[in-house]
Amino acid sequence: MRVTQGMMTNQVLRNISNGYSKVSEYNDQLSSGKKITRPSQDPVVATMGIAYRTDVSHVNQYQKNVTNAYKWLDSSDDTLQQVNDVLNRIRELTNEASTDTYTADQRKAIGTEVDQLTNQLVTLGNTQVGGQYIFSGSDSANPLLTLNDGNVQINDDAIDNPDFSVAVNDGIQMAINVNPNQVFTSDLFANLNQLKDDLNNGASGETISAHLTEIDTHLEQVGTAQADLGAKTNRIDLIQNRLNEQKTVATKIMSTNEDADYAETIINLNTQQNVYNASLSVGAKIIQTSLVDFLR
Repeated sequence: MRVTQGMMTNQVLRNISNGYSKVSEYNDQLSSGKKITRPSQDPVVATMGIAYRTDVSHVNQYQKNVTNAYKWLDSSDDTLQQVNDVLNRIRELTNEASTDTYTADQRKAIGTEVDQLTNQLVTLGNTQVGGQYIFSGSDSANPLLTLNDGNVQINDDAIDNPDFSVAVNDGIQMAINVNPNQVFTSDLFANLNQLKDDLNNGASGETISAHLTEIDTHLEQVGTAQADLGAKTNRIDLIQNRLNEQKTVATKIMSTNEDADYAETIINLNTQQNVYNASLSVGAKIIQTSLVDFLR
């Protein structure tokens, strides 16, 4: 095969062009900090990058859900502590009113306070976090309790759908609320309503004293709910630690796949610049002058 001057010239120009492209590519890597700036440069890196970014995005969303879960759990625990305080106050008043030395007027005064404390329980049962009712189960857009002419009505949808769950990891849904059937029950408000009536209607001290057992039962239910919250909080702690580890690993893998190695890139750039300069030098010797050059 005969090698012509034109073939040599074209080859030299092609090599110079490729060398310049390589220099430009390494400059882009240094300025952007990424191995590629266009998917066409390396489709494999681009495709894997999408997958890794999706993993990181999922972990970020789960971390947001866990943060929201902490808000619900902390608010629920604080509210239950207040419920415990209210019930203990009602128990204290009931114990006082059961004493036969108390007059009817004194018991009526206690009945009035019990009524106000019952209203406070309704307020606590309708606690919200971020505009959502945390004791209403999956029906978090609506309040659990409604006070109507002194009677407390409970949201049936909340009772039938007691869990409010969030995704905390792939395939893991976790209920982060207190079961509405556990604390703010119809028995609780029926018992308090009967206590109020007995205090207002001159019931005997023995009749009033019988309510202490009922109140103790409700206090135990609150304690059980608080223990359940503690267990859920411990699990959320473990999930949060796992998510932090997942994010660290996923971010490291994504960085390894996409980010340029500055030291290596600088070495490659210097090497390619030397190759490019050599190509220009060789090209200047190989490409002969033409008739046009003599006519200038």
